[in-house]
Amino acid sequence: MKETIIMKGESLLNYLYRFFDIIVLFFIVFDFGYDFDKNFTTPHVVGLLILLGFLLFFNIFKFLRYKYKRFKNIAFVNIIIISVLLVLSLIVSLTNIGEPYENILQKIKPILEGGLILYFLLRLFVLVRHIYDVYFNPAIVFVGSFLILALAGAFLLMLPSATTNSISFTNALFTATSSVCVTGLTVVDTSTDFTVMGQSIILVLIQLGGIGILTFTSFFAFFFRGSSSFKEGLNTKDFLAHEGLKDVFRVALNVVVFTLGIEIIGALFIYFSITENSAISNKFFFSLFHSISAFCNAGFSIFSSGLFDQSIRFNYIFQWIIMVLIIFGGLGHHIISNFYKFIKTYILELFKKKIIHKRIPIITLNSKIVIYTTIILLFVGWIFLFISEYSNTLLEHTTVFGKITNAAFNSVTPRTAGFNVVDYTQMTVPSLLFIIFLMWIGASPASTGGGIKTSTFALATLNIFAIARGKSRIEIFGRRFSAESTSRAFAILCISLIVIGIAIMALLILEPKDTPLLTVVFECFSAYSTVGLSLNFTPTLTEASKYVIIAVMFIGRIGMLNLMIGLLRQINHQFYEYPKENILIN
Repeated sequence: MKETIIMKGESLLNYLYRFFDIIVLFFIVFDFGYDFDKNFTTPHVVGLLILLGFLLFFNIFKFLRYKYKRFKNIAFVNIIIISVLLVLSLIVSLTNIGEPYENILQKIKPILEGGLILYFLLRLFVLVRHIYDVYFNPAIVFVGSFLILALAGAFLLMLPSATTNSISFTNALFTATSSVCVTGLTVVDTSTDFTVMGQSIILVLIQLGGIGILTFTSFFAFFFRGSSSFKEGLNTKDFLAHEGLKDVFRVALNVVVFTLGIEIIGALFIYFSITENSAISNKFFFSLFHSISAFCNAGFSIFSSGLFDQSIRFNYIFQWIIMVLIIFGGLGHHIISNFYKFIKTYILELFKKKIIHKRIPIITLNSKIVIYTTIILLFVGWIFLFISEYSNTLLEHTTVFGKITNAAFNSVTPRTAGFNVVDYTQMTVPSLLFIIFLMWIGASPASTGGGIKTSTFALATLNIFAIARGKSRIEIFGRRFSAESTSRAFAILCISLIVIGIAIMALLILEPKDTPLLTVVFECFSAYSTVGLSLNFTPTLTEASKYVIIAVMFIGRIGMLNLMIGLLRQINHQFYEYPKENILIN
């Protein structure tokens, strides 16, 4: 009887918690979404203080009342966040005690707003975690998280303070989906049509979409709980490319730390490469925006003409920094950490002779396939584009280093990044066709990029050679691929071509009859592979065509196979087999 009363009490507290979450959400939207006159500033900040006071009291009450350690940990973290905000506000108030109270409230307002956003994000992560605890279908939850994020982003981008002029829901949804799916296709100008607030919303959507919202959720779930259950491991191991279930949330933690670390370092390098560029007013925001956009392979830029802008397109050091960030993001944490472990072990064994050399290879077969395929594609792309564009788009680069850099950048950016340092409408047809090929392959599995993935392309290619040699299985580096991997690779290839083919036909029907076929094909491959390159076609899309591209970007990001597995997979065991019969294939 006592336990029933406790459960009912905790259930009531949960309902009150959700009510406060809704209040916080409305306050954040009201605060950032609308501009205020000075007359409304004072009561607004007072309202923030009252809301934080209620939240602090409620979380203290919850911490004392709850019996489960997990819920007590969440409440304790909330108490710390709110307490820090109030203490910082008090310190700022005391240091400016001689000024009018309106000025003091103005100074503590950013502190309160930032803390309230952090508080709400933590609550959002807890909510998502609760959802995939209740609904045990990782694929559907993964897809649903991206869908909800895109819709929420669309509504945020429609707020008055996010744009210089109001935009339609279709354009907001297109921009939000492109951000979450780290594509980079835009129907409006990110530089002129969005305010700093709107650009910041886009940046957050890119970050969440690039790493994957489940990775963030897994990180905070591990932080609150300190361990991972078997069921939680099943929910995340596929999306983190982690084979085992042990410490899967530690892998999520490593992904977040690795990503933020690379982005911060990249932002610093970008900042120092543009210090003399007078065309960039806010160099800090520019550096952070392009570092996150490059690592997440998003391709968004706050220049109207992208990196083709006159002030930046001849800054070759800046371009190499962007290329390194794109490659790191395109390889992903799993490959980078595996390669780092190999280098670390090799150096230790080199200098410490007493260490027994490991006979088990450290570099996994997956890492070898991805690294070799990436190197080959980048090198072949660089050579091909250098030759095909030498007498065309490379003419404006007067130095050999400039030509090499430009050709290398054009080989790297189709790997789902989408930055442009040339006008693609001026490229030769062979170059455009080769770029379409690079876009289709895309980045590596479990990375921030899209496409069919390098391992899929490598596996399909190796399978062709194996069949030509009369072998029944694929063997390389002393290992053989499973039949399941081969079947999955060809399923992904077929699905990609079917989706892209349907999209091309839809656009040819919906767009004017004089629209060039190559322009449509380029756009659809770019959307499916979440690249973001365009032949200046995206801004001219009709309303119906925008929704086609939105669907293609979404399918390309989440993977149609993931969605189909989530919808159609049946967990059962077949203890029978039908008779086998061959069919003719020429």
